[in-house]
Amino acid sequence: MSELFRRAQFLARTHFPTIAAQGEPGRLNRPLVKSLGEQGLLERALHGTAVELCELREALANGCTEAETALALQGLGGHPILRHATDEVREEWIPKLAAGDAIAAFALSEPEAGSDAAALQLRARKDGTDFRLSGTKLWISNAPEADVYSVFARTSNDGARGITAFVVPRDSDGLGGEHLELVTPHPIGRLDFDGVRAGPDQTLGEVGGGFAVAMETLDLFRPSVGAFAVGMAQAALETAIKHTAERQAFGKFLALFQAVSHQLADVATQIQAARLLVRDAAEQYDSGVRPVRKASAMAKLFATETAQRAVDVAIQVHGARALEKGHLLEHLYREVRAPRIYEGASEVQREIIARELYGGLLE
Repeated sequence: MSELFRRAQFLARTHFPTIAAQGEPGRLNRPLVKSLGEQGLLERALHGTAVELCELREALANGCTEAETALALQGLGGHPILRHATDEVREEWIPKLAAGDAIAAFALSEPEAGSDAAALQLRARKDGTDFRLSGTKLWISNAPEADVYSVFARTSNDGARGITAFVVPRDSDGLGGEHLELVTPHPIGRLDFDGVRAGPDQTLGEVGGGFAVAMETLDLFRPSVGAFAVGMAQAALETAIKHTAERQAFGKFLALFQAVSHQLADVATQIQAARLLVRDAAEQYDSGVRPVRKASAMAKLFATETAQRAVDVAIQVHGARALEKGHLLEHLYREVRAPRIYEGASEVQREIIARELYGGLLE
């Protein structure tokens, strides 16, 4: 692994956990985001390559999932601004986001539009040269406490071509929301838009081009969700290896029972396969291949499903102690479920892969 990976992993095991523990579980942790900025990791998440983003997410997930989540959400919310905002808006927000002085969020999902992103109903109606946004966003990470949102709204009824992306500051008149509690300790909430004004300079890309902005962002971040999953899976595997090499039952170490060791052998193989799928998708992205939809979907699908199994196997070989509050595996058990849903559920990834396989044969 690269020096960036090793440094991030070291920080995740030694520096970030203390800061993470001082925050309120499931709420935005500003000191943690600030520390990620001070260590230069947010700069790499925003301005680095896809391979670097994946390395960062795997390394952080292996030692401190809270730090991984904080970095990933900053990148997800910030990338549409970095790539599609006006020069003035970019200069206002990107340095703050890279330094950890401001928090970004990616506001795409709605009560009736999760997996089907083209079904958005948040309306952006023309008001002179401005737009007025009205409606609700739901399951938005970092909401309602983020400082700036990349928001996707409907500007016409022309399907996916009727969606436009906007940059919306938290202090905008008419913008409200509330925090939502999940089983996993994840900062997430609802946003309510009541005629929120968005001027011409707040458009991200072209009017009607918002769906492309969203898909471009997800093409980059879906493989990195896979990297997050790989990091968690590796942590679970390492914990299981240590435990089974030390724990005895029926007069011998658990690792000497083939039923145990072969499960871990399968998990280790699957983790490595997932890591390589993630790397392949990231390298394709960095080489300029567009879209990388199939590779991204394969990476996210396989890695997140593998991580779920890895954590489950690790808990099984530990027994009840792994379910005690505060145990690493108890924490990972709550963390590992969500990645199979967000940024496109596993079923959506399979549909993307299937469509790419058939191409135009069924049209």
